Amino acid sequence: MTDQRRRSGGLETLALIAAGGFLGSLARYGVATLVSGPAGTFLVNVTGSAALGFVFYAAATTDRIPERVRLLVTVGFLSSYTTYSTFALETMDVDPAVGVVNVLGSYAGGFSAVLVGRRIALGGGR
Repeated sequence: MTDQRRRSGGLETLALIAAGGFLGSLARYGVATLVSGPAGTFLVNVTGSAALGFVFYAAATTDRIPERVRLLVTVGFLSSYTTYSTFALETMDVDPAVGVVNVLGSYAGGFSAVLVGRRIALGGGR
């Protein structure tokens, strides 16, 4: 591969990630305007986990998702759409009992959502 081709491929990758990140941050903001606080953060993290589970397993086991789309969606969109930092901040800002429920619910919801995404990607198997 020539240096020119390698550079243009690298720029294309960066552009895809940037475009996905831009769209993901807009989607995250949109959800936050509809559902504020920990509930909105829970919503984006669980739906983002389901989407990530689907895209990851579909890309790993089939040819349905091209590498460029995978980068746009996972590294770009979903990394801006989901938010661990806001989850941590909001959890620290609520009553400790509510915080424990938020942590347990968010992790259970996130892991379950990845499993749902995987199941859909694999056509109900595993």
